[in-house]
Amino acid sequence: MRLGVFGGTFDPVHLGHLVSASEMREACRLDQVWWVPAGSPPHKPGVAVSSDADRLAMLRLALEDDPGAVVSTADLGRVGPSYTVDLLRRIRAEQADADLVFLMGGDSLRDLPTWHDPQGILEIATLAVARRPGVSVDLDAVCRAVPNAAGRTQIVDVPLIGISATDIRGRVRSGRTIRHLVPAAVEAYIRANRLYLVSD
Repeated sequence: MRLGVFGGTFDPVHLGHLVSASEMREACRLDQVWWVPAGSPPHKPGVAVSSDADRLAMLRLALEDDPGAVVSTADLGRVGPSYTVDLLRRIRAEQADADLVFLMGGDSLRDLPTWHDPQGILEIATLAVARRPGVSVDLDAVCRAVPNAAGRTQIVDVPLIGISATDIRGRVRSGRTIRHLVPAAVEAYIRANRLYLVSD
C-alpha cells in the first residue's frame, strides 16, 4: 500500500488542505491519506491551539465522504513536541509493508533543513510537496542541506488556493464570513462551538 501521511495543526481544516491532499493523492498514486493532527507543534511555541477533540471533530466532518481518508490520532495524547520523524517511526512500526509518503507544502520543504532529524524523515518516507502561493523553494539548496532529499522529493502542482487557518480564525473573530473557505459542516461546527472568538 502507498500511504500518504498529512500532518498539521488543522485549526481549522480548510479547503486548501483538502484540495492539496486530493491532488497529491492522485499525483503520487496513494491508496490512502492519513490526516494526523499534531499534538504539540514544535514550530508554533506559545500559540494557542484548539483542543484535540475540536480539531478531530472538524477533520472527521470534513472527510466523512472521502473513503480514502483516515483521521489518525497517532500524534495526540503524547508528552513533548510532535516531531515528524517520531510520528513516521510509529506509523512505520504499525504499517511495516507500506510505502510512506509524507505530504507537505512548499514552505515546509523550504524549512526542512531546520526540522528535527530531517535525514531520518527521508530514510522512512519520500516527500510529496505541494506548491503554495507566494512560496518559492530552492530544491537544490534543500538537497545540499539534506542529502537524502535528492531523488526522494516529488513537487506536485496543485491549484494555488491562498487560504490560511490564521486568516480563517481572524475572520471568525471579526465577524467576517468563512463560507467557501471551509466545508459547510466545519463552518457550522465552528459557529456552534464558538471557536476562535478569542485572540490566539
